[in-house]
Amino acid sequence: MRYLPLTPDDRTAMLAAIGAKSIDDLFVDVPEPARRDGFVDLPPVMGELEVDRALSMMAARNVAAGSRPFFCGAGAYRHHVPATVDHVIQRSEFLTSYTPYQPEIAQGTLQYLYEFQTQVANLTGMPVANASLYDGSTAMAEGVLMATRVTRRNKAVISGGVHPHYTRATETVVHAVGVETQALAAAVDAEVAVIDAIGPDTACVVVQTPNVFGTATDVTRIAEAAHAAGALLIVVVTEAVSMGLLKSPGEMGADIVAAEGQSIGNALNYGGPYVGLFACREKLIRQMPGRLCGETVDADGERGFVLTLSTREQHIRRDKATSNICTNSGLCTLAFTIHMSLLGETGLRRLALLNHEKALATRDALAAVPGVEILTDRFFNEFAVRLPKPAAEVVDLLANHHVLAGVPYSRLAPDAGMDDVLLVAATETTMDADIQILAKSLTKILAGA
Repeated sequence: MRYLPLTPDDRTAMLAAIGAKSIDDLFVDVPEPARRDGFVDLPPVMGELEVDRALSMMAARNVAAGSRPFFCGAGAYRHHVPATVDHVIQRSEFLTSYTPYQPEIAQGTLQYLYEFQTQVANLTGMPVANASLYDGSTAMAEGVLMATRVTRRNKAVISGGVHPHYTRATETVVHAVGVETQALAAAVDAEVAVIDAIGPDTACVVVQTPNVFGTATDVTRIAEAAHAAGALLIVVVTEAVSMGLLKSPGEMGADIVAAEGQSIGNALNYGGPYVGLFACREKLIRQMPGRLCGETVDADGERGFVLTLSTREQHIRRDKATSNICTNSGLCTLAFTIHMSLLGETGLRRLALLNHEKALATRDALAAVPGVEILTDRFFNEFAVRLPKPAAEVVDLLANHHVLAGVPYSRLAPDAGMDDVLLVAATETTMDADIQILAKSLTKILAGA
């Protein structure tokens, strides 16, 4: 039986009730380039066997990141995920736990969320962390909305070092409630420009470290300038492993931290699902989006866990909610927690140091290639280089040499005028032989060989 819940008259009445002339009016906020004109280029009807074969052929065209030298980053990083992580997330006490609203039968879920919050708070250097958000970009958007509620101001200054996709995702979310965003021009080192942009109407300043170009910045001066103007500082981190080596956002004066946790416990997964980390100062806890789990004792005095904060308005009276975040990336959160538990503080620091060492070796190899200019002078495991040819063209040529050389900045921001800039990342999975192959192949291509 076909599922046709509404008649044409039903749809007409619904459109009239909201003042829309047609279905197309519901999508006016979607940018024109993002809209599809016509049907998806797929056969209208296929049998199950035909679908299976067609999808298998499409999947066979994909190249696994671990199958060749891989230097892509730009917000999604290839790290080794121990087999233990996949084993533990399948244990029944995690898989079968029910919704956290009934703590007596959700202790498995509540416990790992509580442990996750503790890990994120320690990692970010902040006193309070929530039980995760969807991903890093939406965590940044929630941070901006939270800052406008706290400061009662309406403008967010976004550094030119913030990942362009994070900036666009934030603009998409906050413009609907009238929040103004000032996104500064792309810059490898944006500290001075950010400080100069802070004014008396600024609700928050958003910075990223290491930024999209890989530049690691002590944002203490930016924090001081923001606080002097009555604004909050939001620190974005796209590479969670970096916090195992660099000064934490909390130590640098951050009020809110919005980070992507994919690097710990979660594979690349073709871009998702990922897990958003969110932490803040204790005085801001009542404005924090999402859920907060707490520890308590039961009637017998045994350790137990409860859902401490989760505003019911998020689920019932949504027009009065501080956030529309009503869930979290539970499985990804669990994977993060297990991997962090396996690493411990010592293991995380060693992992971070190994990442930095691999990036240094990659930087040195590329610096020796004629025509390559290193743009990032202080970095964790990612840096930017300027090439004598368009970066996208070079990446395609290197792919023909079975090398995935990085991410052209033009792919993230086509209109930034940085077509010759390539973002290169190296992690603990990068082998010395991979670095040599990249340098040799790039030398040949730039020489026209």
